[in-house]
Amino acid sequence: MSAVDAKGLQEWVGRQSVVHDELRSFPAQGLAAALERGERPAAGDLLPPAWQWLYFLDTPLASATGIDGHPKAAALLPPPPLPRRMWAAGWMRIEKPLRLGVPAQRRSTIQSIEAKSGKSGSLVFLNLAHEFLQEGNVCIREEQNLVYREMPTGPVAEAAGEPAPAATDWSREIVPDPVLLFRYSALTYNSHRIHYDRPYATGQEFYADLVVQGPLLATLLLELCQAQLPHAAIGSFQYRAVRPTFVSQPFTVSGSQDGKVLSLWSAQQGRLCMSATATLA
Repeated sequence: MSAVDAKGLQEWVGRQSVVHDELRSFPAQGLAAALERGERPAAGDLLPPAWQWLYFLDTPLASATGIDGHPKAAALLPPPPLPRRMWAAGWMRIEKPLRLGVPAQRRSTIQSIEAKSGKSGSLVFLNLAHEFLQEGNVCIREEQNLVYREMPTGPVAEAAGEPAPAATDWSREIVPDPVLLFRYSALTYNSHRIHYDRPYATGQEFYADLVVQGPLLATLLLELCQAQLPHAAIGSFQYRAVRPTFVSQPFTVSGSQDGKVLSLWSAQQGRLCMSATATLA
């Protein structure tokens, strides 16, 4: 079991950073193309929810990148307390959408770091709070939940998981291919090898195949909302990754509506992969 310096990690709580971005059109245009959207976003257009993840990116040097493709140390985050990092959950509240072509900034704060130990070994939970501002106004408030885990030493049987809900108002089947995963990784400067290097994903981290990015799944759930409710605006969105989604196997994004509350989820082979809730503004 890896040793975790819990006391040392607490020294990072409260640390902040501010990142500026011009919100140029290309990243949004690239994602629109990858998701088969017909329009070509341009300066002045509103940025859809979760598309802020294309901007304010950390770009570490090659020498500062670990063997798994993750940064050895990010601009704000502490050196990885455990070798395996996952973006596990989060939420956002949209006060107003960001607008392309207008300079913006992201203020980030480490809210908490908690070390735990369980049957699966040591775990570290790190929560980040973000504020996205444009023209002096807070447009989006967000929390990002990261989990650090020990690296597996061999194949581990995937837990059975829970079945996805049977009742749905909307559902769409998607077959993710390596090109989609590559494009999303490129647009978000995510070099974690489990998303594009199959020998590494299966032989080093012992996944069944390439893993679909959690933020991409969350984005696809919001895209489903946009397709079904094109004139509605999302006021808030929270999501949680439940189990991995693998490339080249069909999965579904589904949802049901109860007034202003949208229950959303993704599933592969009938098992729940991501659960989410959105509220309409």
